Formats: sequence, C-alpha cells, structure tokens
Amino acid sequence: MILYPAIDLKDGQCVRLLRGEMSAATVFGDDPAAQALKFQDAGCEWLHLVDLNGAFAGQPVNAAAVEAILKAVKVPAQLGGGIRDMATIAMWLDKGLSRVILGTVAVENPALVRDAAKAFPGQVAVGIDARKGRVATKGWAEETDVMATDLARSFQDAGVAAIIYTDIDRDGAMQGPNIEATEALARAVTIPVIASGGVSRMEDLIALRDTGVIAGAISGRALYDGAIDLGQALTALKG
Repeated sequence: MILYPAIDLKDGQCVRLLRGEMSAATVFGDDPAAQALKFQDAGCEWLHLVDLNGAFAGQPVNAAAVEAILKAVKVPAQLGGGIRDMATIAMWLDKGLSRVILGTVAVENPALVRDAAKAFPGQVAVGIDARKGRVATKGWAEETDVMATDLARSFQDAGVAAIIYTDIDRDGAMQGPNIEATEALARAVTIPVIASGGVSRMEDLIALRDTGVIAGAISGRALYDGAIDLGQALTALKG
C-alpha cells in the first residue's frame, strides 16, 4: 500500500482543513516546495496535492505553488482541485504532473473523465468525496444524491488509474479513517482505491493495508502534527 503525504494549498500556503471547511484552516507552512522536499527526503514514493481555492473557483488558483513543487521534487505527484476541462488536464500533465484527479466533473461531466482517461492512459484518477455515502462536489460545498459506490462503478470500464475516496466527516478530524466504507468501495470495483480522510496514527495505516484491497492512503495533518512519522510509516508499510 502506497502512503501519499498530502500538501493542501490555500492562498499559496500549506494548510489542513477540518471536514473541508475553508474557514477552519490551519496553516502548516508558507513554502510548499520545501515541504514537498521534506516528504521526498523521508522516502515517500508519491505526493498528493490539492488546490483548495481551485476546487471552489473551478479553475487552478495555486498554480505557482504546484509548479514550484514539481520543479523541486523527483517523485511523482497527483493533483486535484479546479481541474474541469481537457485543456487544464493537458496543461498540468505537460508541466510534469503524473496524475490529475477529477472530482466535480466526474459527477457533472462523466464523458470528460472517459475522454481524458483514453487520451492520457494511467494519468487520470477520480476523486470521490462523500458524506454518509453521498457524493459532494465543488470543494464539498454542494451535496448530491449520487451514491459513492454507484459513481465508482460507472467508471469501471473507463480506464481510470485510481479512485481517491474521501470521507468528508473524517477529513482533518484525526478520528481515524472510515475503513469499512473504503473497503466496501474497494471491493465493489477493480479500480485501485486510495483512502483519504482521518488517517491519524500508524494503526490506521496498518488497518487499511490489512484489508488487502486498499491500494493507498493519504495523510496530511497527522504528518504535520507528528502523530505519524513518515519515515517509520513507509518502512512499516513496506514490511
């Protein structure tokens, strides 16, 4: 199971939100590229980046910070937030991003996800963010009647590289991930599923790994707070 350290970007700074609330942001640093280098030096295999302002604006807002990260590190990075058309997808992949994450458009324009996955094999992931099983869009500001599992199944044959599943109520709350819901989703599809939201201690990572079906886990606040030591976690997950 791959551990993805998270760098969430708001106004050019590294932050973590509590349950997706922009007003509940904790700033962890004003040099995202330096933070990315720290994660790389600790041995991470991937980085998970989120343009939080972009998720609300519907277009890239923290592009300068993302580009600085891509220039600073050699490890592959995936990015979500404000990526809603083919031109933006192509732009980011051209700039060296390894994978784009499509969230809102996966609900509003599923054909774009299919077209992008075909045009850029292995480089398009779907972000499914849910509250009590229902998908939320536009930076989690709008709730839909779409069920997370139904949305995931609809892309089963589309060739997407991964599904990033976030339980919004757990995100940034340091209360543990929703292992049951994530495992159920992973068993419902053959697409690799990456768990996000609530990973707060080493035991959470081990429990996710031990399901045997979850391909990755994203952690942010726990790494910044020191609740999880990235180097130790990477070693343990390899073991």
